[in-house]
Amino acid sequence: MPSYPRDLPVWALAAASLRAGTPVALLCVVRSEGSSPGRQGFKMAVTADTVAGSIGGGIMEHKWVELARQRLREADTASLLRPQIHRREAPADRSGMMCSGEQEVLLWPLTPVDLATVGAIEQALQTNTGGSVALSLTTGLRLEALAAGVAAAAADTPFYDYRPGPAWRYREKLGFRDQLTIVGGGHVSLALSNVAAALDFELTVLDDRADLPTLDNNHAAHHRHVIDYENVAAEVTAGPHRYVVVMTVGYRTDAVVLRQLLGRPFRYLGVMGSVAKVAELRRGLREEGFSVAEIARLRGPIGLPIYSQTPEEIAISIAAELIQVRREAE
Repeated sequence: MPSYPRDLPVWALAAASLRAGTPVALLCVVRSEGSSPGRQGFKMAVTADTVAGSIGGGIMEHKWVELARQRLREADTASLLRPQIHRREAPADRSGMMCSGEQEVLLWPLTPVDLATVGAIEQALQTNTGGSVALSLTTGLRLEALAAGVAAAAADTPFYDYRPGPAWRYREKLGFRDQLTIVGGGHVSLALSNVAAALDFELTVLDDRADLPTLDNNHAAHHRHVIDYENVAAEVTAGPHRYVVVMTVGYRTDAVVLRQLLGRPFRYLGVMGSVAKVAELRRGLREEGFSVAEIARLRGPIGLPIYSQTPEEIAISIAAELIQVRREAE
């Protein structure tokens, strides 16, 4: 079945604990920079005997979990916001780690008053209906639903938004930040979907063949559509968090798809194939008037060079390249 966003287990534990009357706290990384093990948006739910999620691991995470549990035992509902500096020589706020980066961690004890909001966040993540989680000292924990007609504007706003200071506030969008569209529903597409499902991508698979067994059996994809490749542009949205992998049944259909997608602002656009095939695709695109700069943005042959042969190995090599591009952007 399709995967859920990474944060669902955190909010699910928080909701279940509040429903059961079990004290629970939220830990959230609201800011990170450099080689920080916990990145902005990482979070945990912590109870007296269980946790879900991570804020970076190691001794730092252990100390924060113990601090959260101490606050829960003392019924202390005050929030705590503290920098964590991952350098031994730091004069204060040392995390106990030596990664050389920094992160800022929020400890937010949840109370019975938060149950309705936490439950609504859990439901929004389960149904991928969007919206934003907002936290501040003045307004507390809130779910800001995505109003009708503002989806396009919301796509242009940052996924994470932290405003530091005495009147700090933190906001993040719900759901998947990154969307992966695989054009072509064959064996490698199925294998790549199974790998990418664990990597926090919202997955869409497109193919022009009806009753394709590998498309029918792709239970990892959130969306599967049979389309005419001549209309693929209408099915694929561009943007800074959009990744597209083209792997149709052959050279000619790859060319049909690339003619419509090349030059649009994707984070990643790549085509599967041999060196010779990709060179021929590039030559054809040049003849059709695409610029050198536009063609240079097309990745291919795709995948990190790990001598992959089977669909599963090829999928891992492509997924590794997607991770590389994602992290370079950060």
